[in-house]
Amino acid sequence: MKTGKLYRFWDEKFISTVNYKFHNNSETNWWGELTLEEYIRIEDGDGYVLVLEDNRQGKCSLKKRVNRAVVGIAPLFYYQFKGSGPLK
Repeated sequence: MKTGKLYRFWDEKFISTVNYKFHNNSETNWWGELTLEEYIRIEDGDGYVLVLEDNRQGKCSLKKRVNRAVVGIAPLFYYQFKGSGPLK
């Protein structure tokens, strides 16, 4: 996984360093999964900016997911991101 940064769109406040993986990285339709490096509660929805390892960035929305593959271990939260516009 690659390392990037997540910011709020409306006030450009840094939220967390993230590990991300693309599932589709086309010019008009980019999406994938990310995990936060710190435990921080963030809301689902629009209003985030993802800055990639190569310094490209784009506005995205997040949706929280839970990986419960193993019983007896605390669930791992990850977020599905979906881009809304080109990565610049």
